[in-house]
Amino acid sequence: MKRLAFLRSWEALLVVLLVAAVIIGSSLSPYFFTGFNVASLTRDLMEKAIMALAMTLIIITGEIDLSVASVLGLSSVVLGATWRAGVPLWVGIIMVLILGVIAGLINGLLVTRLGLPSLVVTLGTLGLYRGLAYVVLGDQAVSNFPDAFTSFGFGSVPGTLIPWPFVVFAILALVVGGVLHWSWIGRQIYAVGSNKEAARFAGIQVARLKLLLFVLSGLFSALAGIIFTARFSSARPDNALGFELDVVTIVLLGGVNIFGGRGTLFGMILSLFIIGAVRNALGLISISGDIQNIVVGILLIFSVLGPNTIQGIQAALARRRLAANNSTKNA
Repeated sequence: MKRLAFLRSWEALLVVLLVAAVIIGSSLSPYFFTGFNVASLTRDLMEKAIMALAMTLIIITGEIDLSVASVLGLSSVVLGATWRAGVPLWVGIIMVLILGVIAGLINGLLVTRLGLPSLVVTLGTLGLYRGLAYVVLGDQAVSNFPDAFTSFGFGSVPGTLIPWPFVVFAILALVVGGVLHWSWIGRQIYAVGSNKEAARFAGIQVARLKLLLFVLSGLFSALAGIIFTARFSSARPDNALGFELDVVTIVLLGGVNIFGGRGTLFGMILSLFIIGAVRNALGLISISGDIQNIVVGILLIFSVLGPNTIQGIQAALARRRLAANNSTKNA
């Protein structure tokens, strides 16, 4: 029964889409399914993947954080500015992580204490944090980072093609997945997304939970900024510009309901590699980034319509079976 249930799930469709993306990508370019390209594809996804972990939790509660890429950019330039000023790199990294926590805390307080819509709040801080990044560095860039730092960003585990950033993501994914699917905190997250008022009456501290998730989002975005800076050996105010589109698409295409209460981390990870495979395949055949963004936009629309359509069909089939059973009993 569990196997049959999985075959009818959104995640099963994502598995099919991922296989189709791999087949199509391999047919478009002979370089697509090589070890080097798969490692490069994975490495390119890791900043988005880390931000998508926290975004998954936030959207399941019925909120959203559109400022993640701007926090990444701000974190990158602050790391560059502190390094240029002579601050030890490890101190700069700690400062950047604290900055991410503060950025997430500001988002969370505006949403939970003032009752403002998270869409509006984080749309505003998207511009605010990106603007602060330009204030810190202007149109300059910092690129003279230590080799040990930059090799972590684009290097691999010795003897393998596994990128070091993937190791970081895998550890975080195991922790977040464990919390979401096998802990009381995860049950609270789903409860808040399903019915906020009922969750509050059940004793769940809704505001505090959401505040902690926004702080986590800021922290993960800052960590993504550190990895992004190491991978490109460059701190620039326009780093990760537009990444929020991919992050939101990854989460929603993964089956997380935009209205909250439903979704799995496994679906998000499948979606992550679907979008990565699509972008990589298009890049290998020299399709421009603008066209790639159009494709991602289409996937975003599909991610909202698809699960709801499938659930509507399943509900209609269930009602039809129920009506058939009732008519059989009456007969």
